[in-house]
Formats: sequence, structure tokens, C-alpha cells
Amino acid sequence: MDDALAALLGGLVTGLVLGIGQTLFSRRRLDPRRWVPATAIGMGVGLLLGAVVVGYGTSLGDLALMGALTGVILGLAQALALPPQAHRRWIWAAAMPVLWALGWTVTTLGGISVENQFTIYGAYGAVTFSALSGLLLHYLLPYRAEAGPAPAQTQTETKA
Repeated sequence: MDDALAALLGGLVTGLVLGIGQTLFSRRRLDPRRWVPATAIGMGVGLLLGAVVVGYGTSLGDLALMGALTGVILGLAQALALPPQAHRRWIWAAAMPVLWALGWTVTTLGGISVENQFTIYGAYGAVTFSALSGLLLHYLLPYRAEAGPAPAQTQTETKA
């Protein structure tokens, strides 16, 4: 991505895929109707902001800053899309800039060809980000047990 339109569209598509993947692995704890659009829009706008601010640069500093800026917008959008029962949603918003900057840093230091101006970091960064953000989501999201048959009521419960 080497211009604003490429950053915006690339971020939207990347966010769409990322949001779908996150909802699939959330065990129905994320509502795809809220999470996927929030992720796509947050990623698109965040990547646009980050890429423009660093002038589409690919140095370690540029990519860490771009990741942090992407994470600010994406983190806020996703924090708002977390289920109402999610506790401490602000932790998600605060963690995303750090985790996105870390993803780009690990990718760059790992020797991935970042000069190709990808919309998202490479495998090293993805594994790092996924592991840490997955643990965080697990902590923040309430567990929803699989729906099963309702327990049978006793006669005393039905008369009360």
C-alpha cells in the first residue's frame, strides 16, 4: 500500500477477514454483526491514519508507529463492539496500539520483507499478536455455555 486509497481499502478488506476470523474463534462470545463491521472500519481508518502519518515508510520505527496508530482506532472500534457483559473493555482499547506495534516490530526484526508494504504484519507478528490478543479476549469476554436442554422444573418450582 503506497497511497491513501490502497491503505483504506486494504485495511477494510484485512479488517473484514480479521473480524470474521476472530468471531469464528470466539466460541460465539463475539457478535459478528457488531464485531466484523467494527473491525473492518477500525482497521481501514486506522491503517489509513498510520500509513499517511509515516508517509508509507517501512522502517522499524515507521511500522511500529503505523501499528500503534492503527491499533488506537481499531482498539476503540472493537472495544465499543465488545458484548455489554465484557468487563474492562478499556483494557482492549489500550492494548491494541501496543499489540499492533509489537506485531510490526516482531515481523520487521524477523526479516519479513516489509518493504512490500503489506496491510498487515507477517507470520511472526501474526502469531505474537494472535496469542496475546487471544489471551486478552479470553480474559475480557464472559463465557457463554453451549445452549442445551433446559433443566426440568420440579412441581414446587412451578407452583411458586
